[in-house]
Amino acid sequence: MRRTLRTTVIGLLSATALAATPWFTAPAVAGQDGGGRTAAATFTENFDGPAGSAVDGSRWSHETGDNVNNHERQYYTAGTGNAALDGRGNLVITARKENPADYACWYGRCEYTSARLSTARTFTTAYGHVETRLKVPRGQGMWPAFWMLGTDIGSAGWPDCGEIDVMENVGFEPGTVHGTLHGPGYSGSGGIGAGYTLPGGAAFADAFHTFAVDWSPNKITWSVDGQVYQTRTPADLGGNRWVFDHPFYLILNLAVGGYWPGDPDGSTAFPQALVVDYVKVTGGT
Repeated sequence: MRRTLRTTVIGLLSATALAATPWFTAPAVAGQDGGGRTAAATFTENFDGPAGSAVDGSRWSHETGDNVNNHERQYYTAGTGNAALDGRGNLVITARKENPADYACWYGRCEYTSARLSTARTFTTAYGHVETRLKVPRGQGMWPAFWMLGTDIGSAGWPDCGEIDVMENVGFEPGTVHGTLHGPGYSGSGGIGAGYTLPGGAAFADAFHTFAVDWSPNKITWSVDGQVYQTRTPADLGGNRWVFDHPFYLILNLAVGGYWPGDPDGSTAFPQALVVDYVKVTGGT
């Protein structure tokens, strides 16, 4: 199965509670300025700072808890135990085989910890060039992602809010990444997307690569290292509704296990790290 509902998990709130009580707020940087004009949405994060320090809290928030909807195995934590700067201009999100605080997951006592960061409280954009440069982890059960959710998830719910997956990789496909749209009538394993495979049997975990989408009204284009590999428009949705015409926020996370990647096995070494060089957004509104 490709994937199922990926719910924003804050603490131990259920998906139902989240739908009833949206926890994000729209930031001033995306929207209208004081004169009623549309303001440009720009975002540049280079992850500069001392080794071991936390991400900039004015840009990123930790989303904590587990995720039963995808059957992920990790507990997403706050603090620097699973997400910290490395002192060399990178954010390192680390998945560990541990449970230092006796976290409870949907399947019982959690076996892994990791981190999930978002800009839901601090930055949103409608349209623009959205880009990251990162290096994925390796191993069965690893599931790194850079993606976006519509800010109306609290009222519209998922998938009606829309989801744009800029980059996802699952450990059993070391040389392939996926870009996908999820919306009403085309979600989960029915998402609309495509994969990009490195030539020559190379693995994405071997080096940094650049992943981007160019998002404009009624059109989204995906690229890897500047090479376009798919473009989607409303014509691709089989008559279903295009829901990519309003603000979205950014998410970086490293999941462990789940319906799509499968669980770690004896071949999976821990810890594993998603190393992010930068994230930038230009040209949005």
